[in-house]
Amino acid sequence: MSWQQLLSPQRFGEPQGRLDIELGRSPFHKDYDRIVFSSAFRRLDRKTQVHPLSENDHVHTRLTHSLEVACVGRSLGTRVGQALAQRLPAGIEASDVGAMVQAACLAHDIGNPPYGHTGEDAIRHWFQAPENQHFLAPLSTLERADLQTFEGNAQGFRLVTQVEYHRFDGGMRLTYATLGAFLKYPWSVDQVLTGQARKFGCYQSELSILREVATALGMLEVSDNCWARHPLVYLLEAADDICYGLIDLEDGIEMGLLRYAEVEQLLQPLLEEHWSEQSLQLEQADNDRRRLQMLRGQVMESMVAAVSHAFVQHETQILTGQLQGDIIDYCPAPVQQVVAAAKQLARERIFRDGRKLAVEIGSYSTLGTLLEAFLSAAQERILRGEATFRNHRVLELMGRSAPQADWSLYQAYMRVIDFIAGMTDNYAADIARQFSGYQPPSRF
Repeated sequence: MSWQQLLSPQRFGEPQGRLDIELGRSPFHKDYDRIVFSSAFRRLDRKTQVHPLSENDHVHTRLTHSLEVACVGRSLGTRVGQALAQRLPAGIEASDVGAMVQAACLAHDIGNPPYGHTGEDAIRHWFQAPENQHFLAPLSTLERADLQTFEGNAQGFRLVTQVEYHRFDGGMRLTYATLGAFLKYPWSVDQVLTGQARKFGCYQSELSILREVATALGMLEVSDNCWARHPLVYLLEAADDICYGLIDLEDGIEMGLLRYAEVEQLLQPLLEEHWSEQSLQLEQADNDRRRLQMLRGQVMESMVAAVSHAFVQHETQILTGQLQGDIIDYCPAPVQQVVAAAKQLARERIFRDGRKLAVEIGSYSTLGTLLEAFLSAAQERILRGEATFRNHRVLELMGRSAPQADWSLYQAYMRVIDFIAGMTDNYAADIARQFSGYQPPSRF
């Protein structure tokens, strides 16, 4: 692959050849702004990061997580851009590479449904249940797989290219470069069905868009409907891993699930060379929260340096689509060990918190209630041409996104998924309660 193509400032959904030039903002900065000002991004403030419906204001949401990943991604992209300065296309600077990664990182979770990864599994679980197979019977094998293997990454690609802003006419109309950096899994669900991948990044409904993006960027086609990843994806994933690992631990301390001392001990190997100096600075903090913030900043700086160096060292393998695994796998051992240990500690001590588990279990019922109601109404309208009075009212909740009688069943189902996946945790819970029987608002 070639950096000359991979960093294209052309926009998806707009006439080719017309460059998006504006004083003070590059096309990639405009990508970032379009994502920030979208309603889908704003709703991430009420979507689970790790702890659903948390009452602790210091605990991360998808919104704060996405903002932090974007900051780390910008640093990674800029450092790599500086190292590759002689190979960048004319008019593209290191800061532009940083802006591409920053925008892609900002949107990396934008397709997540209510309740985060548990919500993803709840949707898959509902579509896989034997009692719900009548909904899927008329669909093709791959269309059924899109729903039974529901994937937040594919939903995110659909959202930025179809749903937000210019609805089904280019979506956010982001640059091809930013879309390439966003596509963690540039292949469709058939790669999952054949066991070649665990996740996928594109539904059947957006396959032609994926093909257009891959062609515009010169991404290598590995097999049918499967392309080698855009190089900047490795930086997005590293930024996500860095933030996810460290922020999980920070939230764990905030909620009393971890102790500061054990987190400091876990992170210390990354700062071993200058630990005596660093520890003196940490001792100046007046509480554990501030001490952890200082430690986190120092650790992130160390990780960013290691990741950007590893990327440049393995540039050839990345451009030829031959790099196996994540870029963190090619960082020094202390970086790999800290990331792995942080994830393991989160799995053992944070993800098994009782309140978290109870809310997550309840999310299966919440999303099941919503899927049953909206899909039943959509199916009735498509197969019978019109919906009963009740189902008509259900579809009215979807506004102009409600399926029309002349649509295909798959098209109607995808619009329902757009609506439900776009809900916040609280809104999903509230609508599901109302569907179960009217409940008047509480009086204070």
